[in-house]
Formats: sequence, structure tokens, C-alpha cells
Amino acid sequence: MKLSIIRRACGSLRIHPTSSGSRVNGLSRRCLPVSPSNGQLIRRTASATSSGGTNQKLAVNFSKLSQPEDGHEFDSSLREVVQSTKEAMVALQRRSPATQPLLAIIQAGEDDSLLEINKKMAGRIGLNITQICLAKECSEDEIVEEVLKLNEDPRVHGVYLHLPPASLTSRVLNTLKPEKDVDGISDLNMGRLVRGDLSKGFVPPLASAVLDLLEKHDAPLDGKNVLLVGDEGPLGVALQCLIERSGMVALKSHWSSKSLQRQVMQADAVVLLGAGNMDVPPAWVRPGAIVIHCEPTLETDEHAIEMPSKSGLGFLTAAYRTQNVVRSCSRWLKEQQYRPWCLRSLKLQPLTPVPSDIEISRAQTPKPVNQLAEEIGLLPEELEAYGRSKAKVRLSLLDRLHTQPDGKYVLVAGITPTPLGEGKSTVTIGLVQALSAHLKMNSFACLRQPSQGPTFGVKGGAAGGGYAQVIPMEEFNLHLTGDIHAITAANNLVAAAIDARMLHEATQSDKALYNRLVPSVNGVRRFSPIQISRLNRLGINKTDPACLTPQEVSTFVRLDLDPSKITWQRVVDTNDRFLRNITVGQATTEKGQIRQTGFDIAVASEIMAILALANSLEDMKDRLARMVVGTSRSGRPVTAEDLGVSGALAVLMKDAIKPTLMQTLEGSPVFVHAGPFANIAHGNSSVLADKLALKLVGRDGFVVTEAGFGADIGMEKFFNIKCRASGLRPNVVVLVATVRALKMHGGGPNVSAGAPLPREYIDENLSLVEGGCRSNLRKQIQIAHLFGVPVVVALNVFKTDTQAEIDLVCQLAKEVGASDAVPCHHWAQGGRGSTELAQAVNEAAGRPSNFQFLYDIQMPIVEKIRTIAQRVYGADDIELSPEAEAKIDYYNQQGYGSLPICMAKTHLSLSHMPDKKGVPTGFVLPIRDVRASIGAGFIYPLVGTMSTMPGLPTRPCFYDIDLDPVTEEITGLF
Repeated sequence: MKLSIIRRACGSLRIHPTSSGSRVNGLSRRCLPVSPSNGQLIRRTASATSSGGTNQKLAVNFSKLSQPEDGHEFDSSLREVVQSTKEAMVALQRRSPATQPLLAIIQAGEDDSLLEINKKMAGRIGLNITQICLAKECSEDEIVEEVLKLNEDPRVHGVYLHLPPASLTSRVLNTLKPEKDVDGISDLNMGRLVRGDLSKGFVPPLASAVLDLLEKHDAPLDGKNVLLVGDEGPLGVALQCLIERSGMVALKSHWSSKSLQRQVMQADAVVLLGAGNMDVPPAWVRPGAIVIHCEPTLETDEHAIEMPSKSGLGFLTAAYRTQNVVRSCSRWLKEQQYRPWCLRSLKLQPLTPVPSDIEISRAQTPKPVNQLAEEIGLLPEELEAYGRSKAKVRLSLLDRLHTQPDGKYVLVAGITPTPLGEGKSTVTIGLVQALSAHLKMNSFACLRQPSQGPTFGVKGGAAGGGYAQVIPMEEFNLHLTGDIHAITAANNLVAAAIDARMLHEATQSDKALYNRLVPSVNGVRRFSPIQISRLNRLGINKTDPACLTPQEVSTFVRLDLDPSKITWQRVVDTNDRFLRNITVGQATTEKGQIRQTGFDIAVASEIMAILALANSLEDMKDRLARMVVGTSRSGRPVTAEDLGVSGALAVLMKDAIKPTLMQTLEGSPVFVHAGPFANIAHGNSSVLADKLALKLVGRDGFVVTEAGFGADIGMEKFFNIKCRASGLRPNVVVLVATVRALKMHGGGPNVSAGAPLPREYIDENLSLVEGGCRSNLRKQIQIAHLFGVPVVVALNVFKTDTQAEIDLVCQLAKEVGASDAVPCHHWAQGGRGSTELAQAVNEAAGRPSNFQFLYDIQMPIVEKIRTIAQRVYGADDIELSPEAEAKIDYYNQQGYGSLPICMAKTHLSLSHMPDKKGVPTGFVLPIRDVRASIGAGFIYPLVGTMSTMPGLPTRPCFYDIDLDPVTEEITGLF
């Protein structure tokens, strides 16, 4: 363990009896509870390699510290401080047996006298000490470097800066975290002391010791004068505050003052600060007065602990310092526990007509993200800020709150949508705003990160809309914190590794490949850990590169990828139709290794699906290693780990795995994380974002997340894939419907993006609405009930909807199985427009949930596909193409048969036919092909043709997007 402590000399005290023979014996103070321990000491031994002005650091050794003998006669005050601190230790370790308070001392030079005194006191109390010795002439930068390390070390609870006064610069003092400044000398802690707020700060130990002596003086000093002579620094300020608060009168003087003799003669007590060899003549001291002399050095005589008149103040100071360390540790433990929210909502003033999304977003000033984090109980060290309005949240939160019960889990899904979308994101955000800002219930939204392809293409952004948005919407819709860029880099590293490996295998002998893959470095050849892992999978249990036989060498170096069976494609986060099919390897340097391949959009990468399903960094790393990129000529699957690239992928993704914290227009917290395709992948935000949010909201709070497309696709995958991976169980499904979509399913004309809506969708038409409710809405509610989860229908109201249509939808939704159905006006009113929905969700979440999966994971692949087709889509049966049958046989042979199913089908119909609305019947679902994302952990059958690279329309969104070079404001995003 490496620690450093920065502290000024604490000073030993001499108590001078006055001519009347009065004497101070004792010190006392109040302390917190803690528990005695075995008195371990973390000790540094001097380095033999110290030189000149070099920063000399000492190695840490752990050694048992023998307890002081029971026969020592401690001064009463010292005994009181020690006893109360030991009691505090007992209480602390009762709460957390594994926690051991640790004091770190940073000093200039290798003088161990200070350590000995603190060591004796630590032994009595039962805490640990570590000492960091810097060079005597250490620089400010060297001190700051050590302090910063200690600030970030969670094992260190107190830092003592035992340094010359000249080294205790403002920069040094204020670099030290106030919560670890157990000597109370930073500006913030000194300010807290002056203000009288010690709930977070510390009283300087030496000041506590001096005050204790004054309070224990034989003659009561209430209302008496105490003269402070000398130091104007923190100690003088602290003593003045404490003395005055104790009912005494504090007077100050300097050694050079002409009236010093008169002031001393009038004082009832004199405290000499920073006196060095200076003293006051005994003749100046009035009878019965006390003189306390604070010297810059501490006596360390073995028996000093028994002689408070000589150096008891030094030991008492050390006792108060250990007390502050225990108090700091106790506060730290309290901070690790769940912290109730103190969320400050942002006020909305909705306008009519509703302005554009970007105008609304820009009109609201978001809270600084560190303020939002504090409001929802995050610790500063759990936050990694990306600018002012967004931050990554570290996964260590899950360890800190592992005993905290989860909140209630709400999924927002939808009926089969029109091509225009029905507003699941806006409902999600509106519901969270209503729960948190209006019902005052802890609530968190978990959303997918949008791809920049649609943002600049045809769909636009995905931050919600109207007065139910994530802000700043420009940051949400563009680069955010770079997760998609990390996925792009990782994905394309795999693609580059594939083509490079095929080239090298085609142009080199086994021996040449082996020599390059396992090179000799400084005369030594050794396998890397990832190569040993490959050897083990091949059944070659050898670790010495020289021991492999020629056949084993060939097996090891040859992946022998079949170019026609490579399934891995490159990705880019842009809609670029001309990259759908490309030829690579045409340069002469690639020696004829030409093959056909293509690009997908970045969010279609399997790495995105892995990010969304991973439960931890380790789980993500394992999933990345398992990704199958192709098949060898002998029919064996080739993985990213076989390529030797999986460790590098984990490095590229180590920051992307942390969810990004943002906020809504009303200041409610939002996690934005992952954005997998909803057709070839499962279309949900990340497992980790949900898990973090569920811990943060507390038992009675709500986490609201969204599933892509209609409930038949996004919700089914959420339950069967995401809930299997996470182990989480939802309490409520919010099913989003619109009058527009219900009319379409009730027999209305087709709806096309970019074309004006037909009159049927603008004028009141109750028969079309009823048809949609009794067909598609009923079916989607039934699908949710297959999983045993109650459904609340949220009618996303548009300005063209009539009251009669709204009332009819709510009535019929309850008739066909919904627990409740309510209209929502969040787009125009913000959270206030969704309070009825929030109340309905809260009520539904209080009912028992009988969640169950749709199928047993051990069922054969074909039967799992058939179960989804028949029970969810309403198909009579499935029809497998010969290619699909062959793939299923291959996956069964490779041991992939127990993976869940992720159906890739159109979202515009319950069937495979986009133009069939309502509830199609009498159809057989054709399975054209079956593919696998082994790392992500699912099999995905293809129903029809799935495009994984969108194209740009004739007039993309980018025509309207622009930047003002003066104000740097973005226009045109929506």
C-alpha cells in the first residue's frame, strides 16, 4: 500500500506551573464510537537508494504493534479521549468489520519521532498508520502529487501533513480533500470551524488539546481572559474560535508588542504559539494563571506518556488526531450507504403553440451534472464528467449499494407503430418527469443512445420531443460521450485483424508465422496469456514455445478462415448505402487477397449488443472473446479470442461500459447507454444502466426504460433476452398507443413518412379507433400478459385527437385487458401532462407480478422460434429454408442450442408482411436464414430481408442542420 500524509508539525507542549504552583493535568474531549483492533501499524523502512535532492520514498512494511502496557498511568483527559475513541472504533467495526481506519503521514525527511508518538496512540485505539517520507527539500509539486494519490485512495481516512510551515502553501492545503484533512487546516475546514459547522469538518487536534487543558484547569476559566501570543495562522484562528465558544475571552498579541508584559500579567491563561525558544518570564505570570507553550517539536521519551507536564500535550494531540481519523472513517462509511434523494426539479413554462424541440431545449438551463449527481446520492468519485451537462457513472456504485433493495421496474413498449413512430421516448420521459417533479417520487429514465445515421438521415434525433425531452438535446443526439465511436473502433479492429491474419497465413510458412506470433524478446520466447488460452482450447497443454510439435505449431498458427464464411463486417455511424457491398484487398500490397464484404451501421455491430447485455466489465470482456467472426475451412467457429484481439477490444470499451448521466427538461435523472438495433438485436438500453438506476432510486422509486419497435418485438426481446441476462423482473408494462396508429389498424389507409396524413387521421372516426383497439391493442396487451406483467395503456394525445376518440380508447383498453388506460399530454405540458399516467403506474406496480418467460431456454432452437411465431405473432406455423435448417444443425453441433431467440422481422406488422395491419391470421412465418451473435448470447432468425445499413433519402435532415459561427448554436436538429 502506498500512502502519503501532509501535515504541519503538531508541536509538543510544555505546561509551565505558575509561581503559585498550579498545574494542568489532563485533557478531555468528546468523540465518536469506533472499535479496537489488533493495533497493526503500516510502517515504512528507509530506502537504501536515497540521493541528493531526489524525492526519497520509503517502502511499506506491515508489522504488529505491541500494545502499551496496562500499568501505564494515563492522564485523565488522555484516558477519556482514548476511551471514547476506542468505543467509536467498536461501533464502527460493528457496522463494517472489514473496515480499518488508516492515518497517512506525509513528512519531509526520515525523522521517526513523530511516527512513534502517533504509533503509540494508534496502538491504543486500534487503527493503522502509514508514513511517507519525502526529501527534506521536497518541492510543492512533489507534495501535491502525494496528496492527490492519498485523496483517491479509499483505504486512507486521514492525512496528516507533517511539513515545515513554508511547505504548507495554500495550494498544498487546498489540494487535500477536506474530508481527509484530519488536522483541520485547509481553507474549507477552517471556514467551517469559524462558522461553527463541524458536521463535515475537523477541529485541529492541537487546538482541541489546548482547549482541553484550559477547560481542565484547576480554577474555572469561564469569562476569564486567555492570551494567545504569536502565530496568526490556522492554529491561532482555531483557538480563538474555540476559546470564545467555550465562554472565555480570547485576546491576541505578538512577541514584538510593547504591551506584551502588561497583557500577560492581566491574563488568566497564556498560550504561546510557535514560540520556538521564546518564553515569558515567570515574573510576568500572575498567580494561579496557566501558561501553555506549544513547541515545534515533540519529545518522544519512552515514559513521556506518563508525564503530561513534559509532553502530554503531544500525546493528547495525537489522541485527538486519531479521534478525527476514526470520525472521518465513520463519515466515509455513512457516505457509502444509500443516500436519500434531494432532487431539485426545474420549472417548466409551456408555451402555446409548442415551439420546436431545439428551441424548448435551449430555453431550459440544465443543472450542472455534479449537482444532479449529488441530488440523487452519487459520490463525487463515482462521477466522470464530460463537460457541464453529462457524465459517466462508475460501476463501483453497484458494489457500494449491493445491499440496497431495487426500485420498481417499468417497461415502456408500444402497439405496432406507423412509419412515423408513436412516441415511446416522449412517454418515457414524460412519465419520469411526472413521477419525480410532480408526485415527488424517485424516478430514473433509461434510454438508448441514438445513432448519428438517422439523426442526419430521415428520422432525426431521439431525445424525446416537445416538453418531454432529454437536455441538452444537441449533445444527446450527437457524439454524447463517444460510446458509438468506441464501438466503431473496436468493431473495425476485429475486421482489420481478420483480413491481416488471412493475408499472413496465405503468404507465410508455419515456421515463419510461429516465429512472428511468438517472437523472441531479449532471448526469451513466451506465449502471451491470450495465446495460452487458445492453446488450452485446442487441447495443447503446453506453456513452453519450444515444446510444441510441428503439427501443434500448425494447428496453433493457422486459423484457416474460409473467406466465404466470414460473418464480420466493418461499421460506420453514417447512413451510406454505397458501403452495403464492397470489395477489399485490391491494392497490390495485399497480394491478391481480394474478397467481397460490406459495412453495417455502427449500432448494428454485435459489440453494441454486448455492451447492452453485459453485467460487468468482466462479463463484457468474456462476451467479446466469444464473438464468432467466421468459420474455418474445416467448419470450426473462429472467435475474437482466436484472433488474439479480445483483450484490446476490452481496452477500447472500458469507458463505454459506464452509463452516461443526463437530465430531462424538469431536472429528472436519465441514463443514456447503448443503442442496439431492434431487429437483428434486442433493441433495449443497457442492463447496467437499469441496474445502477434501480439501486439509486431506492425501494419505492421507479426506473422507466423503453423497448424498441412494437411490443411484439421490443418487449418480447426485453423479457426473453434482456431479463434473462440481467436477472431483473419488470413490475409494469406501459403500452403506448396513438389514435393515429389505432385508426391504421382499424382499417385506415396507409401512412407514409414524408406524405400528408389522409383525412381519416385528422377527422374524428370512432369506428376506425374501435377497430384498432379490438385488434392490435388487444393483441399487444395479451402478449404482455403472456409474461405475467400488468399493462397500463398510455394514449399519447395529438392535437388532432378528439375527446370522444380519447375517451373511447381509454374505455376499450380497459375492456380488452389493461389495468388502466389514461391520456397523456406530456408533449405540450411536460410532466404535469402525465401525472395521471404516473398515478396509474404507481398503482399497478403495487400489485403482485407473476413474471414468467415465454419459453424454456433448453427447448430446441426450432421450437423456440415456433413458440414466438405462434404465441406472439399469431402465425399458424413456421417454414424454414434449407439454409436456415443447415444453420440450426450447425449451431446445435457447436453447442449454441440453449441460447435465446432474437427474431429479426418487420416492425410494421405482427406478421412478416408490412402491409398487413391489425392482427393478421392464417399465415406461415418464413425463416429465410438463421444467424448467431454468440458473444451477445442469442440466435437471430431472419424473417425476410433485413437491411443493416440505411441509406440517405433525397432530402436528408442535414439540409436543415447548421451552426452559427459566432454563438456556436446549432440549428435544425429535431
